[in-house]
Amino acid sequence: MFNPSQADVRRFFCAVHGKSGTGQPLDALETLAGQWLQEHPEYAADLADGEAAVARTYDGQDGSTNPFLHLSMHLSISEQCSIDQPQGIRQAVELLAARRGSLHDAHHDAMECLGHMLWESQRAGRPPDGQAYIDCVRRRATTT
Repeated sequence: MFNPSQADVRRFFCAVHGKSGTGQPLDALETLAGQWLQEHPEYAADLADGEAAVARTYDGQDGSTNPFLHLSMHLSISEQCSIDQPQGIRQAVELLAARRGSLHDAHHDAMECLGHMLWESQRAGRPPDGQAYIDCVRRRATTT
């Protein structure tokens, strides 16, 4: 199972940013990451210097978002949908995207559900509850 370190993840996104900027070929995962990078041009400065990115602490105290966490969540949700794991997540995200009129906006809603599910899991010392995650996404897709 793939288990990259924080530094590995940051270097990956920085490398994709660099390759995209110079037109270098990208593999499948890099292509997907590059698509999410295009959706978030506000992260370009954070991605420009890999070593600075590795060294930086994103603790939220300055009100900024951790771009690497955010982009990683986009990739996670994309992968979850591609393999429909947990089962039902693909349909739930598709319904949410239809309701929101944007896959990007749907991902942001799903991220809140994913983050909450992970927080609950850690807080309670239990495995993540995939069904609660899907239910949260479905609620967002079906309520005003």
